[in-house]
Amino acid sequence: MAIFDTFGISGSGLMTHRKWLDAVSDNIANINTVNPADQDPFRERLVVAQAVDYGSGGGVRVAQAAFGGNPEGRLVYEPEHPLANDEGYVRYPDIDLGDQMSQLMMAQRGYQANLAVVERATSMYQAAIQLGKG
Repeated sequence: MAIFDTFGISGSGLMTHRKWLDAVSDNIANINTVNPADQDPFRERLVVAQAVDYGSGGGVRVAQAAFGGNPEGRLVYEPEHPLANDEGYVRYPDIDLGDQMSQLMMAQRGYQANLAVVERATSMYQAAIQLGKG
């Protein structure tokens, strides 16, 4: 393991958690998006992370972006809605706000932890440079 691998590993964690945060914020922003009953609803965005060179200090990466939830969404009876069909139904996405808030907190904590590692490594390397000047 090289001396500056800490930055690469934590940087990959920061990038992965940022993409997770982006996906969750997109889900929350579209939780009440309404579509006509004959169209597909907004689909929940998921981020799948994968270790890079597991065990050798390679960090993590986003392996794939996936869709979650029921692809059919939820049919809701709202006859007064302008997008309602003849039977009075509209389609909402199948996204649970409570689950999204939990995902948001986990992604935020992971981001903060990786950022703390970068900050501590930076101060440690700066202190080592000061010792070398002594």
